[in-house]
Amino acid sequence: MNLKFKKIKSMVLVTAALGLSGCASYNVDQGVDRANRGAHRFTQSELNFAKNKEERDKRLAATNQLLAKPVGQKEAVQLLLANSAAFQALLAQNWAEAASAAQSGRISNPTFAFESVVTGSETELNRFFTFGLLDLITLPQRSAMANYRVEQVQIRLTAEVVDQVTRVRQAWVRAVAAEQSYKYAAQVLTSAEASAELARRMESVGNFNKLTRARHQAFYADAAIQLATAKQTAVSRKEELVRLLGLDESQTQQLVLPERLPNLPRQPMSPEDVAKQASQERLDIQQAKAALNAAAKAQGLNLVTSLTDIELSVRRGSVSDSSTSSYSTRRGYEVGVKLPIFDWGDLQRDAMSAQTLAAANQLEATIRAAGSSLRENYAAYRTTYDISRHYKDEVIPLRQVISEENVLRYNGMLIGVFELLADSRDQIGAVISAIAAEQQFWLADAALQATLIGRPTSIGVTVISKTTGTTAASH
Repeated sequence: MNLKFKKIKSMVLVTAALGLSGCASYNVDQGVDRANRGAHRFTQSELNFAKNKEERDKRLAATNQLLAKPVGQKEAVQLLLANSAAFQALLAQNWAEAASAAQSGRISNPTFAFESVVTGSETELNRFFTFGLLDLITLPQRSAMANYRVEQVQIRLTAEVVDQVTRVRQAWVRAVAAEQSYKYAAQVLTSAEASAELARRMESVGNFNKLTRARHQAFYADAAIQLATAKQTAVSRKEELVRLLGLDESQTQQLVLPERLPNLPRQPMSPEDVAKQASQERLDIQQAKAALNAAAKAQGLNLVTSLTDIELSVRRGSVSDSSTSSYSTRRGYEVGVKLPIFDWGDLQRDAMSAQTLAAANQLEATIRAAGSSLRENYAAYRTTYDISRHYKDEVIPLRQVISEENVLRYNGMLIGVFELLADSRDQIGAVISAIAAEQQFWLADAALQATLIGRPTSIGVTVISKTTGTTAASH
């Protein structure tokens, strides 16, 4: 018995040592470093997890430095990574999820029990050390499965970073475009106000009739409404950006955006450029692969654990007899096996098989959809570029020529004030539509950059016309 007991004890100790050496683990700094490696080309910045006051102070100093000058799109992303409390919460939540995933690959703690039995003059003391034998045997498989789950969490963190950065980039575009439209609306109102005042004076001296003056006044009234609408849109878009950046009230007061959107690139990206920049290991495909690997490992493990379970107890007891003053020691072991009488685990195995099959099909669907989403977003990118370029090179210059010619015709009394006002409205609509077209291009550019790394972001192309141009900038 002693020999068998020693063998069992040695087997348990060796197996436990080997198992512990392969347990899954997670370090939040390593997770953040991996996210930086995976998304650095996209973010062009570094994310950091502030775990103490010193690191939070560094974040605050970096934020104040960025707010000291106008915040461009790149600086807005840096502000997100350095300042946003919501983004820090995302990192902390990811840490919790990864730690929980790693925990599933650890050995369950053993159970220690103590028993005292008195029979007449005999006192029996027993000590039990119990652990799940099957739990120990399957540790390598469970550790591997836990590592796959940790990988899923890490990939999901990188994907969420890309999503957050994309939202900030698009919010910045909307905020700058709205502010640009608001400033132009203010200029229109100033011009309309001067025109209305001139019409009032011309009517007072008999050079304008009441209808002509009313048309100038109506133009001024419309301009005032457009200005109020543009102002509210600018406030809403800026506050949307403020919320994403996590700025407080004092930081919001420091926030200054550029006066206008960036100039269009001289040349749009070609399909060849897109193909070169497209990530070979897209995040969506990485996620699908990790899910499939985790499901496959879980299915293999479930083939055994769903059927039975085994517990091994190591026992040591001592018996003392007060009447004879004798003392003896007893050693042994117990093996407990869960009998599959009522439940053979077939439904559990069916469920795991279904999950693996679903993960495999999801991977296939993701691979098939990847090319489609990239083509769609590139088409939107190229269409919005061509439209915006057309406004800049053709529409606006032509509207300027028409406006100049109509002023000359009006001064020569060849056209009336109504025709001149109609042309002014057309010119205003063209400028606002041009701003909206630039906005759509930069929104499409942000969506395309996200799609290249494997986080498709859908963006529809709005048809811009003189009747929709005044509202397109707010979408």
